[in-house]
Amino acid sequence: MGRGKSLDSLPLRPARGGFLRPFGCGWFIREFLLGNGPEGSPEIDPEIGAPQADIFYHYKRALLKAIAVDRATKQEERQAKREKRLISPDRIEKLTQRYLSHTPYKVNSCRYHSFVVYFSNLQRLGWVEATGKEESSAFQDNYPAGPPRRYFRLTLAGRLAGDAAWSNPLSALYGGS
Repeated sequence: MGRGKSLDSLPLRPARGGFLRPFGCGWFIREFLLGNGPEGSPEIDPEIGAPQADIFYHYKRALLKAIAVDRATKQEERQAKREKRLISPDRIEKLTQRYLSHTPYKVNSCRYHSFVVYFSNLQRLGWVEATGKEESSAFQDNYPAGPPRRYFRLTLAGRLAGDAAWSNPLSALYGGS
């Protein structure tokens, strides 16, 4: 390759967030369970934790919001350049709300089953644990009760795991490169 970096040393994906994601799933789960309320999600009590379904819901909402903000910003930048004016934060906010209201919840490719598999890897690593708190759940009116909603929190190992491990728990679990 001559001068510069060899192909082996070039990063194949962004350091934070992976491909086409403004932030990674592992980063979001860690920040959410720490009680930091990442990307506008609610702040929880880290000792009580949260059910997987709630973490997934807030992760998807945060992804949709980040994508809407990105699209709105790009559109406003193009429009302002075309009209030879300054970029308006108010217009970006209105466009963001419009994109959010017209974007279906399922448009993002993250599915609950994939999230559950990802979360089970975090459990196998010992980074998250059940707190013992449970809520009853029901599917619909005329069906038997569903499985209980179990609350999860970070363990000390999960708090101490580094960003690289959280961005790729499979590598941390199986020791891949």
